[in-house]
Amino acid sequence: MLLTVHSPAPRALTTLAARTILTVLTVLSAGTTVLQAGPAQAATPGLGRSACPETAMSSGGIPRSREYLTAVVKCLDKSWAAYLRHTGRTFRKPVVRYYDEPVREVCGFAWPEHAAAFYCIGRDTLVFPLTGAWIEGRTDLYPFKVAAHEYGHHVQSLLGVRKGAQSRRYELQADCLAGAFLGSVWPSLSRTRQDWTALLDATRAAGDEDEEHSHGIGANRVRWLERGYRAVSPAACDTWSAPASQVS
Repeated sequence: MLLTVHSPAPRALTTLAARTILTVLTVLSAGTTVLQAGPAQAATPGLGRSACPETAMSSGGIPRSREYLTAVVKCLDKSWAAYLRHTGRTFRKPVVRYYDEPVREVCGFAWPEHAAAFYCIGRDTLVFPLTGAWIEGRTDLYPFKVAAHEYGHHVQSLLGVRKGAQSRRYELQADCLAGAFLGSVWPSLSRTRQDWTALLDATRAAGDEDEEHSHGIGANRVRWLERGYRAVSPAACDTWSAPASQVS
């Protein structure tokens, strides 16, 4: 079992079915399972437009972050269920666990140090701590995007996409899937272009500029988030065949 960890943000700011509905699984020599296109029979559907108005992050000075995230996950369930069923895939909701504070162990592992939200591979579980810079006191879309990114890992699991040794391609694909979802619900968010720019800035700041590079540098995280947002379709998220410069 593995965890996919979303690094905390500063307080400031594959082809899943490329041009087809039918897909086949291919195991790469590196051990990574990715989705590749099967026989072209129909145009790949995008995510259908849907409404997902944000709830208040706080009310009367009382944090409402759990209620906020619960509403976002409900939208993600609805959107991805419709997409997967339309492409002939089986959908199941993830387990969602909220924590007021980090605990010693989660999903059979020690709580990852410096983690924001994360997804437990093999247990279909989204884990959302309700404290930390990623969510406390924020008024931007970053918590919304983080929830969509971690849910993207659940979608990858449902489709048979495995992390393997291609960590950055895997994580950047989740950024792209988050962007596709954001694009599908954007008209209902009552947000401005400035809010989108602020989200891109926060995403860029959360990039891996150190030696680890597990999620990708800031510029590439923005690249794939925007790519999914513009396309409103998972078909735009083929990080597996992208040149190395786009997944660094």
